[in-house]
This record gives sequence, structure tokens and C-alpha cells, in this order.
Amino acid sequence: MSSKMKLLKMKTMAQFDSMHEGCSSDKIAELIAYFEDPLLGEKPGHDPVDRSKDDKVPKFSVPGHERLSSLLTDQETTEEPQDPEEEEVAIVSFKSKYIHICPLYQDYCLQNVKEDLQRLNNKRSLTELIAPQYLQGLQSRLNFQPSSPEQTLPPPDGHVIRVSPCMLWQDLEEVKAAGLLSLLTPGQVRLQECMFELIGSEASYLRSLGVAVDHFCASKALQHTLSRLEHHTLFSNIRHVKAASEKFLMDLEIRLGESVFMSQLGDIVLDHCPSFRTRYVPYVTNMMYQEALVKHLLQHNPDFVGTLKQLEDDPVCQRQNLKSFLVLPFQRITRIKLILQSILKLTEEKSESLFYLEKAKEAIHEIVKECDEGIQKMKFIEQLVALEMLLDFGQLKAVPLVVSGRFLVHDGPLNQLTVESSYQTTRTSLTSIHLHLFNDLLIISSKREQHFLVKDHAEFPSHVHMVLLKTEAVGLPPNSFVLRLSRGQSGRPTAMILVAHSRSDMEQWMKVLLHSLQ
Repeated sequence: MSSKMKLLKMKTMAQFDSMHEGCSSDKIAELIAYFEDPLLGEKPGHDPVDRSKDDKVPKFSVPGHERLSSLLTDQETTEEPQDPEEEEVAIVSFKSKYIHICPLYQDYCLQNVKEDLQRLNNKRSLTELIAPQYLQGLQSRLNFQPSSPEQTLPPPDGHVIRVSPCMLWQDLEEVKAAGLLSLLTPGQVRLQECMFELIGSEASYLRSLGVAVDHFCASKALQHTLSRLEHHTLFSNIRHVKAASEKFLMDLEIRLGESVFMSQLGDIVLDHCPSFRTRYVPYVTNMMYQEALVKHLLQHNPDFVGTLKQLEDDPVCQRQNLKSFLVLPFQRITRIKLILQSILKLTEEKSESLFYLEKAKEAIHEIVKECDEGIQKMKFIEQLVALEMLLDFGQLKAVPLVVSGRFLVHDGPLNQLTVESSYQTTRTSLTSIHLHLFNDLLIISSKREQHFLVKDHAEFPSHVHMVLLKTEAVGLPPNSFVLRLSRGQSGRPTAMILVAHSRSDMEQWMKVLLHSLQ
């Protein structure tokens, strides 16, 4: 470092110690020059920097961000699901014993909700609270018995669908013939009922998937209203999901056929988890685009609307719309997890079946987690695509924003404290800027209407540093800090004094930016 630069730093340091009043524009310029020194390193004890808060700053964390980054990288290299019309689906020559005596899965789910509500003490007020907001049509679709005339809520068209729940295990002819109910304890009966629910609910689910695939997806009339891409986006790999369900139900029913008193189902669930993962994760990940497409088609494609209404009016749908069929896979994979948890609670601690049940529950949990992360990944990509269209790099080197593993951590407006010089005087002013902080990049811009004019950008965290100041000592506004780019687009270190709009804003920027100092 040159002697002149050392003297400048010594002079600046001395000034900081003696300042107790407002900071002049000359001193602000010196402060910025200090941090723009290309040879500036980590020098403990230099007074302008407030290091006392370092240990109090919460460490940067985005829940699951490490797993998400891995997911984003890994999935970029996997094959995209082919068009269902082009990819072969394995044919399963299996006819379920229970599929035609179980309701559609939508009604099975509603029946489940009704039973849960009836177990609660304050069921009347909770039913009134939940039904209008979260379970539209619950009271119209279930044979709900009101406790008072005022509670009667008839459906708009006066039609009530009476749901027949799946058969209970104790009602099976094989159970009655063997006289098992007189030989088993109530706890053992509950466990068998819970295990049989996995079978009955899968049969109900497969019945609904059959309508989704054979009635909607295979409809030539509906295909003629859509492009090939639209048809694929709408139904994704639902035929493969159905095939996986058929194989799963077949194995479950074979186990029941071997012995009506079932000792184990966890091993079957565990065996099918690899197939579930390859089918369910792509389908659920696609659901965000699926939902957006349905909304678009209903608004802009009258041929689709007309054909869809004819299909939904068919008795096979039992007054269920297409959307209720498309959401089934996500509902099912989460329901399997709940059923496994119930079976585990009823299973004795020393039971040999416990090992496979625990493994199956963990495997299903990982699939549900991966589905959630897949949805989150799509949201990140959508966010990056939308933001990329709003950025104007002008004369700067443009940065492709949509990159595997990148996601937005935090963004918001700040004020930059600048020094304006005239012929005889200098003065300070505040200029509004906007920061977009990603997990690997910082973009500094100024907002122009709905767009952002990029002023600089740098890799994060390697070339981005936040420096806290003794604002009172140097006479700066509260919530001020120095943002230093050791390598920006100018090719040299740059620094700016930024002022957060509030203390909470300041704390948030400290949380995400000081990660680079950890």
C-alpha cells in the first residue's frame, strides 16, 4: 500500500474518532474512498466499522435451501416426461374385488372429513366454520343431519348425494366365516380396520383415476380442442400414476387373499415407493402449470369449455368436475402417509411389522417432501423468468437470471447516500435504489416504472460485503451501512453508503448480507 494511501486512512480514522456532529459531504466522500481501496483487507480495530453486532446477527438460512439446490441441479439432468400418448404404459391384467363397491375418491375424502368432524365436541360451530371456506359443498355432498332447523343448509339444486363408505374389514364375508371378531381384542380389530382402509381407499382412488384417464384424458372430443402440448400439460403422466396404483392395489389384495388377518402391509408400501417417486413427483411438480392452463382454457377456449361441460355432466363423474380428478395424486400420496401413521400407533412396540412400517412411512414422507420441493422449484423458476423480463442491463454485461440452483433470497428498496459537487460547494442527497439478492448473485438497480435499470452486479457472497458503521459517531442517518463490492462490473472495488427505510428493514438486510462475513 502506498504511503499516501496509508496517510489518507490514518487521517480518515482520526476524523472518525473526533466526529460528534453531522457528517459533511467531504467526509462522506472520504468514507466511501476508504472502502473502495482495492487493498482494503480485514483489519481488526478500524473504528468506522461496528463489529460489536456481528455475533448478534442471525445467520442466513432458508429452510431446506441446501436440499432444494440439490434438487434443482439433479432434476435439470433428468429426462422430461414424454407425451403420455408416446410413452408405453404397462398393462396390468387385474380386476379389483372392491373397486366397484367403493365411492369415488373425492366422496371417500369427504366422508373421512365428516367422520373427523363428528368426533369433535364442538362439531356444530366447527362445521359451520370450515364448510363455507375450505370444504365447499361438504354439507351438500354428505348426508349431513342438522341438529336444529336453523342449521339446515340445503344444496343449491336440492340434490343430496348419499355417500356409501368403503366396506369395513369386519363386514368381509371371510372375517365373518372365520369368526375372527370373537377371537380378537378391540385393539386388534382397530388395527385390521386401519390396514384395510389402505386397501379400500386405494380401490376408491383407482376408481377415480379410471374416470380421469378413461373418460377425460382419452376423450377424442377433448383432445380436438387442445394442442398436443396443452393436452400433455393438462394430464401430465396421469396414466402412469394409474398404472402404479393398479400394481399397488393388486399386491395389497393378494396379501389380503393370503390371510384375511393381515400381519403386515408396510413391506408392500416400501416395495412400491420407488415407483411412486418416479410417478408422483413429476405429476405434482407439474400441477402449478396444470392449474394455470385450466384457468386459461376456461377463459379463452370456448370449444374446450363446451366439451368439458358435456364430459362433466356424464353420470360416471357423479357431479365431480375435472379439477377434482386432477388433484387426486397429491391428495393420495399425503393420505397414504396419514394411514401409515395410524397403523403405526396401533401396532405393538415389539411387533415384527414395525421395522417395515417405519421404513415405509419414512419413504412416503420423503416422496411428499420431494413433491413439495418440486412445487417450490417451479415457483422459483417462475419468479426468475418474470423478473428477468423486468431487468434492463443497458451497457452492462447482462447476466442470465434463470440458472439451475438460483433463487431469490431477498429484495427491496433502499436509499443511497451520495455526494454532489458543484463549482464551490458539495452537498449530500439520497437516491432510491433497489437490491435483488439471490443465493449466488447481487443486482443493484434503480426502478423505472415497472422495470429495473441495472447499475451493477456481483457474485454473492464472495464479492459482496456489508460493513456496519457507528452511525452516531460519524453523523450518518440511522440504519446506515456500507455495501462494498470487491469486484463489480466496473472492474474495480466500489462502495456505497445505503440507508434502510426502517430498523426492521435494516435487520433483514443484516440477516441476509452478513452471511458473507460468517
